[in-house]
Amino acid sequence: MTTHWLEPLLKPASIAVLGASQKSGTVGNEVIVNLRRGGFQGQIYAVNPGYDRVENLPCYSSLADLPERPEQVIFAISDQRIEAALDDVIALGIPACTIFSALALSDDQTPNLKQRIASKAQAAGLLIAGANGMGFYNIRDRVLAGGFDTRDHPFPGNVTLISQSGAGMSGIVDSEERIDFNFAVSSGYELTVAMEDYLDYALDLPETRVVGLFLETSRHPDKLIQAFKKANQLKIPIVILKVGRTDLAAELAISHSGALAGSDDCYSAVFDYYGVQRVEDMDQLATALIMFAQPAVVGNGGLVSLHDSGGERQLIIDLADRLNVPLTELQNTTLNQLKGLLDPGLPAVNPLDGWGAGGADAPIRMAACFTTLLMDSGAAFGAVVHDRGPNSEIYGSYLDYLHQAQSATSKPVFLVANRQGSGSDELAVTSTHQGFPVIDGVSQFLVGARCLLNYRDFQQREPSQINDLDQDKCEYWRGRLRDEIKVSETLASQCLADLGIPMLQSVLVSSQDALRSAATRLGFPVVLKTAQPSIEHKSDVDGVILNIINETQLLDAYGDMAERLGSEAMVAPMVYSDGVEMILGVSRDDQFGPVVVVGFGGIYAEVLDDVTVLIPPFDAAAVKRALQNLAMYELLSGVRGSSKLDVDSYCEAAEKISLFALLFADTVAEVDINPIKVTADGCIGLDALMVLTD
Repeated sequence: MTTHWLEPLLKPASIAVLGASQKSGTVGNEVIVNLRRGGFQGQIYAVNPGYDRVENLPCYSSLADLPERPEQVIFAISDQRIEAALDDVIALGIPACTIFSALALSDDQTPNLKQRIASKAQAAGLLIAGANGMGFYNIRDRVLAGGFDTRDHPFPGNVTLISQSGAGMSGIVDSEERIDFNFAVSSGYELTVAMEDYLDYALDLPETRVVGLFLETSRHPDKLIQAFKKANQLKIPIVILKVGRTDLAAELAISHSGALAGSDDCYSAVFDYYGVQRVEDMDQLATALIMFAQPAVVGNGGLVSLHDSGGERQLIIDLADRLNVPLTELQNTTLNQLKGLLDPGLPAVNPLDGWGAGGADAPIRMAACFTTLLMDSGAAFGAVVHDRGPNSEIYGSYLDYLHQAQSATSKPVFLVANRQGSGSDELAVTSTHQGFPVIDGVSQFLVGARCLLNYRDFQQREPSQINDLDQDKCEYWRGRLRDEIKVSETLASQCLADLGIPMLQSVLVSSQDALRSAATRLGFPVVLKTAQPSIEHKSDVDGVILNIINETQLLDAYGDMAERLGSEAMVAPMVYSDGVEMILGVSRDDQFGPVVVVGFGGIYAEVLDDVTVLIPPFDAAAVKRALQNLAMYELLSGVRGSSKLDVDSYCEAAEKISLFALLFADTVAEVDINPIKVTADGCIGLDALMVLTD
């Protein structure tokens, strides 16, 4: 492994503890205890003018009195003393430090202490872990730089946890012995070293098998994406608990698409683009990390599970359906083998209740049943779902089922309890460390199972096949749009259609004579819309009149609209085809740049919000996958006798809009094609809003 630029911070040759203390339970004491507990192999220097010795170490009065310059200083002093101490660290040329405290003074000035510390550290190139964090545990290099009590950490571990929440780190690292960590950090304020930097470092560690992130926000989105790309190259899965789902900025967007593409939606889009698995709470995060850390490779197919209860078997069926975890449909060969093992009356089916009448030979039959399930060609991995025994103890025979099945198939296996109960069993820890994870909670297990399967599917995706837009036309329209102050719907539709996105074309008019001429060329029936530049959403002001069948109706409608809204209008052919109204939109996220909204449009977009956000560029296959996850997708395949719609044409249009979003990022801020009607014969955009960049 090459030397990483964070090594002075995370793998220092020597550490000075400023504020070292002999008093048990204080930060100044816990730091030294933790360094020794972790087996730190460098020199530890205690610094405190109030002691001659601390924890049998000589204690120095100041950093300047040390016999050598330490590579890192861990601050265990009050906020009132930190700024002067930081000045000493910088003056001595010490490259790194760790700060736990929140840098808050009751009588502070402007700029405040946090801002002053950050400015000084950044100017000096000082690496800081924190502030306002729990420190870090570089277990693989034996540096437990934490100021609070922690458990023993087996060496070296294969799971990394990076948390922007201090409790988010300690709540898993200190209480989940089933996970062996190689590296964990609470990034705190990220004054000079950010979450993305720790992630880059962890991906370089040879033991890292999976990374968990407790994420509040990314301060460096470009770095985050580079880290995701690196993880994909190394085939290291990342599991993220992202908190903070609301974004007031989304309400300020001009178009529907901008309002729908909130910040959290953009994070989800980025995660999907790079195969990052998202979970909802800390239990799910810990469970997913346990499941990814086991060594067996997930195969093709879905989940098989063995039960000793018919009711609990039904429970996992219901939960798997809700959580979108596929259950394997067994092959006939497997079914016949199971029939020969089961007691009369027990159906050969997955999930399988194999207990029956029990008896002395029941464990032997159960083990054989589980092995048979797992040997099915459609089994990606398997679970024995049995409740724990009295005092939450695990029966050894349950683990025998796992060992026998994995020995025969080499597939991942898990022992799952519907819930843990109030007790604990050391066997759950040791078995998990040996590659046979014990999981508590069926819902938690199924979320982890979904993560395993989704990551497998991401790795197996075919490379995107994206057809480029006509570059000459792109250059023309970039120049044309730069000359515009505001883009009319007519011009927006012309631009999009010229670049291959099917759009209904309209004619701009501002008088009755021009209206008559346009209607004559188009033929009835027609649609009349207001084209007043100040009106973004025409239907909100009764600015759309449909199905006008003759000139008299047209002139009457125009007269009313001109009086109410203004004389600028547009006329277009009326589209009668049956179909489903969809939406295609482009918006700009402050962190990740252009994003594309796909999904169901018209009134559906506002009432049901059945849309999703994608990061461009993407191909039509990516759009199809995204649509299949939406609640109303069945509408596109034909329901109650209606025709199957040409969803592929919509997906191809979305592919083109994804390229448009990137190629016109410096010119166009937002696009809203709503609705774009999908019919049995294709799709066509009926309404287009285009907002230029400032």
